[in-house]
Amino acid sequence: MEAFEKIKKSPALGFVKHFPRAHFIAVAALSVVLIGASMLPSDNASASRHEQVIAIPALSQVDEQPITLPVEPPPPEVKQTPYRISNQTVRSGDNLSLIFKRAGLSDKHMIGLLNGNADSKRLTKLFPGHTLEFSISDEGELVELKYVKSRLNKLVYTKLDSGYDFEEIVRQPDIHTASRSGKISTSLFDAGMQANLDDRLIMEFANIFGWDVDFALDIRKGDTFKVLYEEKFLDGEKLGNGEILAAEFINQGEAFRAVRYVNEDGESSYYAPDGTSMRKAFLRAPLDFRRISSNFNPKRLHPITKVVRPHRGTDYAADRGTPVWAAGAGRVIASGYTQYNGNYIVIQHGNNIQTKYLHLHKRFVKKGDRVKQKQRIGSVGSTGLSQAPHLHYEFLLDGVHRNPRTVINKLPKADSIAKSEMARFQSQTQVWIAELEPTTNTHYAASDILSKSAEAKSSL
Repeated sequence: MEAFEKIKKSPALGFVKHFPRAHFIAVAALSVVLIGASMLPSDNASASRHEQVIAIPALSQVDEQPITLPVEPPPPEVKQTPYRISNQTVRSGDNLSLIFKRAGLSDKHMIGLLNGNADSKRLTKLFPGHTLEFSISDEGELVELKYVKSRLNKLVYTKLDSGYDFEEIVRQPDIHTASRSGKISTSLFDAGMQANLDDRLIMEFANIFGWDVDFALDIRKGDTFKVLYEEKFLDGEKLGNGEILAAEFINQGEAFRAVRYVNEDGESSYYAPDGTSMRKAFLRAPLDFRRISSNFNPKRLHPITKVVRPHRGTDYAADRGTPVWAAGAGRVIASGYTQYNGNYIVIQHGNNIQTKYLHLHKRFVKKGDRVKQKQRIGSVGSTGLSQAPHLHYEFLLDGVHRNPRTVINKLPKADSIAKSEMARFQSQTQVWIAELEPTTNTHYAASDILSKSAEAKSSL
């Protein structure tokens, strides 16, 4: 009321004093309503505000359009074995007990394994270079043993509640065929190495043709050879070389060919393309050759006694200890020592044939022993009347000394392919024989060798 009285006394509002009190209150209320209405937004302003509103998508719409963020790959998983692994390589002179001890195990563990499975007896025959992989628990118990013979073969023994389980794992390599050829300038061995053949293949090649060619005496500069052989691969990696499938040697213009054939019993051997066996009853050279120091000469001056004495044999100079083989199968009728011959061996063969081996360093057979062709009977030495390590080799037919290098051609070969098996032989070998064709156009003497052998045999 006090404020109202002040308004009434104001000069500017003096005129309101003439209004009745009720009228004045009505005017004031109307004024308040008008002022409030003027402060409300217009329809256009409200519409403008509605047009500027940003719509927010529903949650389902957001799920339908996920945001993709770069994801880093998880770290590689590290495989952890609950066992301690001990790899042991078999050494020369090792036995299973020694190897177990090196792995931290006792004879008790070894006996438990040997008694735990009958196939564990195969572990008693160990070879140097093989590996045994032991899996050992935290308690020191043998959980698993792997005997790795090669990348292709291993034996696995796994611990069970009672005894051991056994599994033999055998993998088959991939077989590829390879071909190498070369020309001799100094020796077969050097030419083979230049053609990237390993030692084993070179010696196997010499063994195949060893009944027809003396690689210490017969070879000449310019002689050529070709070899088809197997290469073994596992998981794309070469493991080594396999068997020779076919081979050719051209010696002083005469060509010799051989092809490998496996018969129905799984036995393999080498034959000429016409099915004639490459094997003869006797080896032409009874040792790993290096060079020959002297040949069969009935009028030779002895280098030590200086007396003309027959040299009824062939001297093969070689390093001391080089293995000496039996030239053919037979029985040892003498094995001893004399001042002149040194350590010597005499073998009696069939058909009244004897072979003698003199000046040996060691003898590995005794009188009465039966020997097989190419069995090691001694080693090269220089015992008796000898100036340097060499083998003196003699060949006697009906008690008469014959030149061992030429008499071989007069002796029969091993059995050839039977007529009933010839079709199978040709089916298996013709592909390898065809691979040899491009190397030479010279005439091949397989049939000639047969006819010469037959003629020579009839003249004996």
